[in-house]
Amino acid sequence: MRVSDLRRAGHAPSLAAAFMHFEASFMCWVLIGALGIAISEDLGLAAWAKGLAVGIPLIAGSAFRLIVGPAVDKRGPRPIGAVTLVLTSLALLWGWLGARSFGELLAVGVLLGVAGSSFAVALPLAGRAYHPKMRGLAMGIAGAGNSGTVVSALLAPRIAAHIGWHAVLGLAIIPISLVFVAFILLTRNSPAAPAPEAQRLRDVWTHAEARSLAVLYLVTFGGFVGMVSFLPVFLKDAYGVSAGWAAIATAICAGAGSFLRPVGGLVADRVGGEQVLPFVFAVAAAAMLGVASQPAAVPTVALLAVTVGSLGIGNGAVFQVVPRLFPNNVGAVTGLVGAAGGLGGFLLPFALGATKSWTGTFTGGLVAFAVACACALTALVPARRRWRTVVVPSLVADAA
Repeated sequence: MRVSDLRRAGHAPSLAAAFMHFEASFMCWVLIGALGIAISEDLGLAAWAKGLAVGIPLIAGSAFRLIVGPAVDKRGPRPIGAVTLVLTSLALLWGWLGARSFGELLAVGVLLGVAGSSFAVALPLAGRAYHPKMRGLAMGIAGAGNSGTVVSALLAPRIAAHIGWHAVLGLAIIPISLVFVAFILLTRNSPAAPAPEAQRLRDVWTHAEARSLAVLYLVTFGGFVGMVSFLPVFLKDAYGVSAGWAAIATAICAGAGSFLRPVGGLVADRVGGEQVLPFVFAVAAAAMLGVASQPAAVPTVALLAVTVGSLGIGNGAVFQVVPRLFPNNVGAVTGLVGAAGGLGGFLLPFALGATKSWTGTFTGGLVAFAVACACALTALVPARRRWRTVVVPSLVADAA
């Protein structure tokens, strides 16, 4: 099937709603990272504190995904997606009117993690709306809503320079509210969800395939969102560039990862995600080692764009495999796998900030991530053959 067949192969309004939900939510989820330079200067944060502040919404998103994923399977994407948008608005309101100390900033970051749970809403919504042969592409298009990072990277620092970073959080309530209305309208006639099933996290975790996918996504998505979120701080601290220069560089890298995600899904539809992922991890590891060698600023950004772009392809490839192996439990498995990705997103900026505080450079954290990519490549080897034939039955049936 071709990309032009999308309209006929499924419910296009659901795909549009999934994309918008993910785009707006992702924009808000990474706002603290996009505003990292302004926030750190205002609050006088050390390097480790910068990494923690950037990472808190990401790991909080992991926790919320574990709740939202099974809830989507049980109640459907429409009501759960609406609730997450409302909670995201409340987090932004708190950040606008409060967040005057580091502790309160972390608390806002925890609640802002709700926006990260959009992952467990948008991808199942898109996957259910399309023919199995098009699910990799459909979920890749919905997942390309992580281009919200580009919006945050380009606009948030510039607006903050004029009105302050607190006001930027307040302004973000406007697009979230507009998306809330559009989401309700577009999903009104979405395909019916499967019958509710009582699912628990341990039912998902008992399956080796779910654990394998979670580990791989911890590296691909964790590397993408963690690096993009921390990149403004990294470039400012490592190279002394201006906030505007860092914003443009971050947008380039975020765009590479976001817009290559559907490409990863499309290619995976044709050859299988298990065939795409080895390339992803090999390229990411090599490029990250290049960054760790501390070249000049422009070559560093080029290498980071290659790294993040390859990880974006990997994100699409992983989620071509998820509905193929778990057709009856996409929401629950998406919640688990997505939670692992959020955990990786927390670990990377925190590791970079900590190594900067302890050693004076980011080299240790960069090398550690390159090693993680190499380990993921090794872990993928025994899973590749199984994924071509295995379809896991209902998790509830297996757990009974």
